[in-house]
Amino acid sequence: MAATAQHRKLFVGIDVSKDTLDVHIHPQGESFRLARDGDGVEQLVQRLTELELAAIAVEATGGFEGMVVAALGAAGLPVVVVNPKQVHNYAKALGLNAKTDPLDASVIARFAEAVKPEIRPLPDEETVFLAELLARRRQIVQMITAEKNRAFRVATNTGLQKSIGRVIDALDRELARLDDDIDRTVKGSPLWRENEDLLASVPGIGKLIARTLLAEMPELGHITGKQAAALAGLAPWTRQSGQWRGKAFIGGGRAVCRSMLFLAAMVAVRHNPDLKAFSLRLLNAGKSKKTVLIAVARKLLTILNAILRDRTPWAPRIA
Repeated sequence: MAATAQHRKLFVGIDVSKDTLDVHIHPQGESFRLARDGDGVEQLVQRLTELELAAIAVEATGGFEGMVVAALGAAGLPVVVVNPKQVHNYAKALGLNAKTDPLDASVIARFAEAVKPEIRPLPDEETVFLAELLARRRQIVQMITAEKNRAFRVATNTGLQKSIGRVIDALDRELARLDDDIDRTVKGSPLWRENEDLLASVPGIGKLIARTLLAEMPELGHITGKQAAALAGLAPWTRQSGQWRGKAFIGGGRAVCRSMLFLAAMVAVRHNPDLKAFSLRLLNAGKSKKTVLIAVARKLLTILNAILRDRTPWAPRIA
């Protein structure tokens, strides 16, 4: 009887494109296609709620998957976003090199069955909104940097300099408005304010970094240090074949969080006594500056995770 119940657990793979949703249900072998619009997503939710599911895996496709994941999560279905690179590597391992959307959906479903990715609660609407505000802020900062670089290249052309100056002024005003929106959003939530204060108690963590981590890694404080490092792409992995063992690398995970942690680590090695001592020990042991920065970023993330878990502000361990 238990085996029969287990057999009924199904894995669903969804390949999302700009206009369509290709769905495959494994192992029952059923495939279908829906439009990626309100009606299509509603039909998808209705169809999947009738099944006994182990997991619904949706491949990350640069944002097209957001509406689908949100709708499935809101319906209480076990949805998880999977890394497309891992799925494609899995397909190659199976000898599947064809590129068709129905095939992709089937591979995604089989990947979910093989890997069994952890189903985590989706961020709430406020957290998603904060993440979107911060993403827009990063875009504005990039545009300001690009315009300043253009100004440097056309330094002798007065007309172009004035045009670029007007664009930069407009972007600066928009950046200030976004900063106000972000500030109001955080201050409107007592929990966010408390979490921001806890994270910012660590030397090296400013408001922007704290808010980015809260928005982009809502799991922080509810997972282990190793899991946090993996989510941020700071967990080292090693290329190895037989007796040959290559160098360890980091990568994958949430690039925005990793970038912010590197910035924080660069400040922390100068102003955080614990992490400064930690970095000096590694440097004295012959580690490269890059390796030390990665180690400091990983240790910093572990500290931040523990602070949110224990609800205790940072305090130096070194007198």
